[in-house]
Amino acid sequence: MTNPKLAAVVLAAGLGTRMRSETPKHLHPLLGRRLVDWVVEAARELGPEPLVVVTSPGSEDAFESVETAVQVEPRGTGDAAAAAREALAGFEGDVLVVTGDAAAITGDLLGRLLETHRGEGAAATVLSFEPADPGAYGRIVRNADGDLEAIVEAGDASEDELALREVNSSIYVFASDKLWPALERLRPENAQGELYLTDTVRDLAADGERVAVHTAEDPAEVEGVNTRAELAAAAAVLRDRVNHEHMLAGVTIVDPATTWIDPSVELEPDSTIHAFTVLKGQTKVARGAEVGPHVVAADAEIGPGALVGPFCYLRPGTVLEAGSKAGAFVEIKNSRIGEGAKVPHQSYIGDAEIGEGTNIGAGNITANFPHVPGKPKGRTKIGRNVRTGVHNAFVAPVEIGDDAWIGAGSVIDEDVPPESLAIARARQETKEGYVRRKREE
Repeated sequence: MTNPKLAAVVLAAGLGTRMRSETPKHLHPLLGRRLVDWVVEAARELGPEPLVVVTSPGSEDAFESVETAVQVEPRGTGDAAAAAREALAGFEGDVLVVTGDAAAITGDLLGRLLETHRGEGAAATVLSFEPADPGAYGRIVRNADGDLEAIVEAGDASEDELALREVNSSIYVFASDKLWPALERLRPENAQGELYLTDTVRDLAADGERVAVHTAEDPAEVEGVNTRAELAAAAAVLRDRVNHEHMLAGVTIVDPATTWIDPSVELEPDSTIHAFTVLKGQTKVARGAEVGPHVVAADAEIGPGALVGPFCYLRPGTVLEAGSKAGAFVEIKNSRIGEGAKVPHQSYIGDAEIGEGTNIGAGNITANFPHVPGKPKGRTKIGRNVRTGVHNAFVAPVEIGDDAWIGAGSVIDEDVPPESLAIARARQETKEGYVRRKREE
């Protein structure tokens, strides 16, 4: 027999008032994604069709790659799930319902939940867990036979129920033909005056339907995010997960606890990431490269054997070719540093091309901002095997030929031919005895 079809509904309509933010909770950034995006990606691993995100009014435009439904008024989780009914019109099969704030949920765990649901032929299956502090989670109430009888929200629970350790993750699988009638029966008969999705489980069990429970082994995988503190805790879980996968794939991460790597970053085996390094966006690090400590790289490409840091900032569009170097207190933006070229320390290189084997002296700056408003930024082109001096400024657009030398302290605003020495500074004048005469006066 073939498995029934699968749809997924991600509940992300809550405003998250405990975040103390004008940004809806589910849209807060979290290790290179928004909080809800982690949930969507985990659900997507199961291949649901359709996958619907339920949002609050005005948030629909925040989602481009998934279908959305709007919960018009905040009337509870049951109402939020019901908001997806139109998007699932005509669908017959299993419906995975996932809370949009379970940032650390994995596709693997959702897959095991679905297996339990189908293996037991259940009308509904609940994902439960046992956190260190049950706090405000709804409690799983079982009967004498150990079967689920109800889920009681903390605000409606008795003292005996609050003492229960097993809680609801707000993640479920329902048979679609059981879900919609159960949602229609919901009434706001609780302390919050809301329509609880958990009450569908109670009603199905009371009707004699099979309600199964799958218990997650790791509470950190399913805990929700309601505050900034919990957002930081979820980030740490995700950071460790991402770093662990890279290390198993052959990357050396010297201090995983201080290394933050977005899931979109690509690291080749035998690359080394030192402490206090942040790699963001579409950054790529090739084999043999060393990055850090104290480096931030966003949408940068770091070639084989390249050295970056310490205290270096690689902004979008930076390309470091094989064996190149971006050293201490260097910032590079939208520039290509050629093979074996070096920007060792205390320089800003923006909108520039640095040729193979060139050495950029300390304190160099490419001044690329246009002099005339409205004109695009100019580019600085520095050829192969160029030796710049300390405290050079290059006023774009300007081109330095191969094998040229630049005198220390020079501001270069005209092209320099190959194999030339360019000096653009006032000639030194020394007045002997000047200080002594001033003292005598």
